[in-house]
Amino acid sequence: MRSRWSLAIAGLILIVAGGLLARMTQTSDGIRIEDIRFKGAEGNTMSALLYIPPNATAQTPAPGILAVHGYINSRETQDGFAIEFARRGYVVLALDQTGHGYSDPPAFAHGFGGPDGLAHLRSLDIVDKANIGLEGHSMGGWTVLAAASAMPNDYKSMVLEGSSTGKPFAADGTPNWPRNVALVFAQYEEFSTLMWGVERARDVPLSPKLQAMFGTQEPIEPGKVYGDIEKGTARVLYTPPMTHPAEHISQQAIGYSLDWFARTLEGGTPRPASDQIWFRKEIGTLIALIGFVELLIGVFDGLLEAAVFSRLRLPEIADGTMPAHAAASGGRWVAAFALSVLIPALTYYPAFALAGTFVKASPWLPQGITNQIVVWALINALIALAMMPFAPKRASRAGIIAPSILIALLTVTAGYAVLWLADLAFKIDFRIWIVALKLMNGKQALIFLIYLVPFTAFFVIALHVLHRNFSTMAAGRAGLYLTNILALTLGFIVLLGLQYGTLWKTGHLFNPLQDPGFVPLSTIVAIQFVPLLAIAAVIATFTWRRTGSSLPGALICGLFVTWYVVAGTATQAAF
Repeated sequence: MRSRWSLAIAGLILIVAGGLLARMTQTSDGIRIEDIRFKGAEGNTMSALLYIPPNATAQTPAPGILAVHGYINSRETQDGFAIEFARRGYVVLALDQTGHGYSDPPAFAHGFGGPDGLAHLRSLDIVDKANIGLEGHSMGGWTVLAAASAMPNDYKSMVLEGSSTGKPFAADGTPNWPRNVALVFAQYEEFSTLMWGVERARDVPLSPKLQAMFGTQEPIEPGKVYGDIEKGTARVLYTPPMTHPAEHISQQAIGYSLDWFARTLEGGTPRPASDQIWFRKEIGTLIALIGFVELLIGVFDGLLEAAVFSRLRLPEIADGTMPAHAAASGGRWVAAFALSVLIPALTYYPAFALAGTFVKASPWLPQGITNQIVVWALINALIALAMMPFAPKRASRAGIIAPSILIALLTVTAGYAVLWLADLAFKIDFRIWIVALKLMNGKQALIFLIYLVPFTAFFVIALHVLHRNFSTMAAGRAGLYLTNILALTLGFIVLLGLQYGTLWKTGHLFNPLQDPGFVPLSTIVAIQFVPLLAIAAVIATFTWRRTGSSLPGALICGLFVTWYVVAGTATQAAF
């Protein structure tokens, strides 16, 4: 018989293996990474990762690049760019925007932190101040544009990834400002109207706003360099066939940046743009993320053997028999499954719009995106509560609330401790693409307490109904896991498929509100719902099969999801 701790041990092995792979990738060729904090001009604390190649010394300063992530991301989101820049001899400051990651809130303040980031990069004696580049994705582009506005003579060139000049957050581009700009704007950009005033991203070469920056009234030819690098007036447009969030994780998009800085900055280490290794780090941190989920359920499984949790264990499991549970069947099963799939997706945009109008960021609810997710969660919890009388009945169990709370706290605390150790040993978080589990700082820990109750209430109600409808001990293991995963995620998979199918076919998302920012941003946020709810389904199913109760898994999911959301999004109000 296997040890109850075998899953936890397997999870730790995956975390170590993934962490080592990620660490070796991001420190290849002698690169050092430092986790730094520095003070901004207004006394605000800014956070960044500093990538230092071995050629950068006080005696031989190297060119520097300020690399900035987009909205509701963090400094690690730019790791593909940062790793490849550093491999080419550039000192890279991968910045947390204000109100993001570990930089002080509120978001949007102090030029998004761009001027502070550029000033700090220029203060380093290992940086050649005559050769500094700026690179930013989405709102990170507005961040580096704010730096360029504040310090117009203190950088040499920039790359805007899926971003733009002009209102509401940056000055209009002209043939002379900003200096030496490469624009990477994907053919399936979700924000084409917001960024460049064209309905379809593939029409960005026809944008009058972009043509004004390029100094032409003709359609812009992608790949052609306009202006003069020596005079600082060079411009080039690249239009890779991808979406806005895909630019984070694209060899092609990163390659365009490498080519542009090789042309416009002096002192780097020549390497072909195709020579890229950064994706190994993504694989490593994905392996670690999978290991983390396995660790959580393994720790739960091991703790369940302790005497204090005896009330949670099912005696029937020990002697080989399973308790009988009624679940929905036939037409009731189909109806319950259809409602579980459809309702969360159908309420998604309306809930987000409702929260955006009536539950704005404030000192007591300081995260705007988190507020939107909470409103969606509470609406769906109320709907599930109203549907509960129609679900098959289950006998209640006495005396399990306190041990359920304790085992959930211990399980998630163990996971948090392992992430802290991974950060200490490997300088990583657990992530793939825009799905990232990060440590919280002190302010985020307090914000976590604010949002913990509504998120936990959602999981307690929703998972209780889920198990009453679909979970029985007699069900096959694989079938039960698949059913619960699809019940929680299929609606969002279909929603995203419809949206991106529409984008591929028409060049723009289906946007009934005709809002150039709301639907695109909400759709990108919805991408994270699929893996996050799939993880919740795995945790909920595993813990239910061990206990016959939805409560322990619901409490673990409440703690985990609140931590994930609060640490990974922006704080728009000072807290």
